[in-house]
Amino acid sequence: MAEELTPEQHRRRRRKNIALAVGLLLLVVLFYVITVVKLSSNIAS
Repeated sequence: MAEELTPEQHRRRRRKNIALAVGLLLLVVLFYVITVVKLSSNIAS
């Protein structure tokens, strides 16, 4: 049976989930930018 979470635990869990989502999004953007830079440098040469 699941435990009841206090409002403070809900806030902490939500902030942690948002931080993870932002981190993943930044990682995806970083990989995208690196890929575009590498492809554009190959096209230029």
